Amino acid sequence: MKRVIILCLTIFYGCSLPPKTEYRASSYANIQVADVIDGDTIRLANGKLLRYIGIDTPESRIKKGSSFIYNPQPGAVEATKFNKSLVSGKKIRIEFDVQKTDKYGRLLGYCYVGDTFVNARLIKEGYAVLLTYPPNVKYTDLFVKLQKEAREARRGLWGAYAVIEHTQADRYINQVRTVRGKILNTHRTKKCTLLNFSNNSKEDFTIVIFANSYRFFENAGIDPVTFYKGKTVEISGRIRSYNGPEIIANTPQDIEVIETAP
Repeated sequence: MKRVIILCLTIFYGCSLPPKTEYRASSYANIQVADVIDGDTIRLANGKLLRYIGIDTPESRIKKGSSFIYNPQPGAVEATKFNKSLVSGKKIRIEFDVQKTDKYGRLLGYCYVGDTFVNARLIKEGYAVLLTYPPNVKYTDLFVKLQKEAREARRGLWGAYAVIEHTQADRYINQVRTVRGKILNTHRTKKCTLLNFSNNSKEDFTIVIFANSYRFFENAGIDPVTFYKGKTVEISGRIRSYNGPEIIANTPQDIEVIETAP
């Protein structure tokens, strides 16, 4: 009889039961950092991983088969060390955006230690670059401003290496770099828009804009197919290899126009 009563109460009050702990902001208003994984990822006292939203730092590990090995990219050690100086062993507050977790089950959030906005400090000091993934774009404008300041002051990553030309991009696969070049042609498919730096996207560098990001360009009054063609631009981020080297752009702020078409 007791089981029946409990079951009935559970059904009756089910809609008012508290959400799962990992999605409840109050559970992360004051939580201990157990370990610092790298420049943009930490492990919390409850065992969960937190990936900082809006930024990307050089990787400390690379995947080999089904496992990861320690093989830090340029700037990875410095970014991890700085992240440790901010959060190691401390209690933090996490602010969530639209999406609370990623496909790997990691928490996604903005990290605070007291009044220090950790995501922003990593960008400001040049240890991270802008990485926007819609719909988590709450602080994109702030991060764009801080990245520009860091680049101009040549802090951190920006002082460690120069901007590379698009023809050199294939030498830096999986590394964080700023690539410069002139967009010669553009092409739109059902899934994405391609901004090509040559007449053959399989041979040279490409900026990829996926369809779920179109609205951010539309809100800025930009049609990527026509707006960027013939212009010299710079884009910063992790260079990946698909049909040749490429960087994904999620907002207009990711692409800086250096020279306009004649």
